[in-house]
Amino acid sequence: MAELEPVKEKFILHWGEMGTRWGINRTVAQIHALLYLSDRPLHAEEIATTLSVARSNVSNSLRELQSWGIVKITHVMGDRRDHFVSLTDVWEMFQIILDERKRREIDPTLTMLRECLSETSKKSKADALVRERVQSMVEFFETTSNWYQDLRRLPTGAVVKFVKMGGKLRKMLGVA
Repeated sequence: MAELEPVKEKFILHWGEMGTRWGINRTVAQIHALLYLSDRPLHAEEIATTLSVARSNVSNSLRELQSWGIVKITHVMGDRRDHFVSLTDVWEMFQIILDERKRREIDPTLTMLRECLSETSKKSKADALVRERVQSMVEFFETTSNWYQDLRRLPTGAVVKFVKMGGKLRKMLGVA
């Protein structure tokens, strides 16, 4: 990596590692980290040079980040190239990422589970067991999905307060 301060390099490398653990391509995560830490919009060539990655990889990664809604194109006066910026509000980014993961992962899974449930018969014991377990999974996904939708309707400030309650919430619920 060229011209990065040690703290930026450490953050970018770690964000890339975390990205792979979350199922995100390492380069996509590293580009996101670079843009997040940048104090100005960056163009694709600059990103490629800084991270020592192929320009084509940068283009594909930027498209992926834009599809998630956490990186946007911007323009700089006197420069015809597209420049890119990341959202910087971590709560907004987190909510956008959760929305996308729900749309891409949870919603299709719930649809498939409902289809499986409707296809099971109540005739055999084996089907009864499958039906019971799939029904439990449907209920879990519906409950968590509904909870998320309720939480999503709250203003960001309220979500932050809710998350920061931590131990107070456990006490309020009577759970140690």
